[in-house]
Amino acid sequence: MSNRFFIQTLGCAKNVADSDGIGAVLEQAGFEIADAPEDADVMIVNTCGFLQASRQESLEAMRALGQTKHAGQLLIAAGCLISRYGENVKREVPTVDGVIDAGRWLAMPRFIQYLRENGKGDSQWYEEAYWNLPREQSVARSVTDYLPRHAHGPSAFLKIADGCDRPCTFCIIPAIKGGHRSKPMDAVIAEARELVSQGVQEIVLVAQDTTAYGWDWGKRDVLATLMERLCAEVDGIKWLRLMYAYPGHVTPRLIEVMARYPQIVHYLDIPLQHGDAQVLHRMKRPNPISARRMLDDLRAAMPDLAVRTTFIVGFPGETEQEFEGLIEFLEEQQFDRVGIFEYSQEEGTPAGAMERQISHKVKARRRRDAMLTQQAISLARNRAFVGKTLDVLIEGVGEIEGNAAVRDPASGCGNCVSIGRSYRDAPEVDGIVIVQDEIPIGRIARIKITQASEYDLIGEPI
Repeated sequence: MSNRFFIQTLGCAKNVADSDGIGAVLEQAGFEIADAPEDADVMIVNTCGFLQASRQESLEAMRALGQTKHAGQLLIAAGCLISRYGENVKREVPTVDGVIDAGRWLAMPRFIQYLRENGKGDSQWYEEAYWNLPREQSVARSVTDYLPRHAHGPSAFLKIADGCDRPCTFCIIPAIKGGHRSKPMDAVIAEARELVSQGVQEIVLVAQDTTAYGWDWGKRDVLATLMERLCAEVDGIKWLRLMYAYPGHVTPRLIEVMARYPQIVHYLDIPLQHGDAQVLHRMKRPNPISARRMLDDLRAAMPDLAVRTTFIVGFPGETEQEFEGLIEFLEEQQFDRVGIFEYSQEEGTPAGAMERQISHKVKARRRRDAMLTQQAISLARNRAFVGKTLDVLIEGVGEIEGNAAVRDPASGCGNCVSIGRSYRDAPEVDGIVIVQDEIPIGRIARIKITQASEYDLIGEPI
């Protein structure tokens, strides 16, 4: 029987890393990657169940693939949406043949075999067929087992932990993913070596809370040690990037390590969620005084630091004065990259049961106002780089259509440019640098910046 698979990934960078893991276990079992869903024997949707909008996107993706299914093809739903809603997903999308949650994807080859032999999967299969392990051990294996990785470009996400122990009142992730579990340090280093051996230039460390790495071992500041070892022991890492840091866990030693090693890019993704003390108290997040102190320490050690953060507007009870506190925080801190999200009332979270929920109209207006504030800041910060030179990691070739760059056109395009990122831009969530020349993918090129917009830069090689 033909064994070709196609994975569609939705959601965050952690899901991208999980999809790489699913692909690895399938390739170990003799499967081959298909370039398109119609060429696959098994179609897998790695879902996101974090917010209502992401759940809807996941369901729509499954329905779209289900409409194109041909005889003998399997459609499997995996990931966070399944962890949250289980087999209810099959009732929503009857064309789905089986569901497998975020903690059990190591069993994907056996699950596919089960579906082929027994028809549509059910929950009883999991406890009978997944090595007869209770779920907690199954989840742990998805973090601790070392799996070969296959690079898909010059940058790769490396998941160093899963789950979360933070008590944030708006977040359902601990219920979906369970408690924080760190991947053994030697396994992380082996995975990084394998990726670099395949030409990866940039390793992006991800987890629900990267700064809690090693805490489940009863130790603190282990992330700093991991980053030191990656820089010292993995030859060929050009850029090492840290994402999903928790404000209260950024230690002086971590800051010192980030500043000391040239491989570690001066960039930090650190979701702050709000700028008003009362809102943060209701969220059970660190207060803005400690956040300001941390940001001051980071910028003192790395004056060229690029900070990415995210904020939630319309949290239950957020007053106009509290929202203005967020706007003032944005203007004060002058962040490089910011994501603004409307609060999503999630069943099963403490915030979901809070009184004084904010209307969609007010949330939308506040998000628009916050985005307009940040766009002006981002434009000013980007314009400060015009005339300067940046190292840019080239990730693709594009073609200018109007005023926009389109990635990966057909070969032979007449107006080609190269598409890349500087140290200030994380994959998928930040801006790009458009280079007015063709440069080989994977090269880190010196680029003089000639133009700037709110999100992107344009430059030419020197």
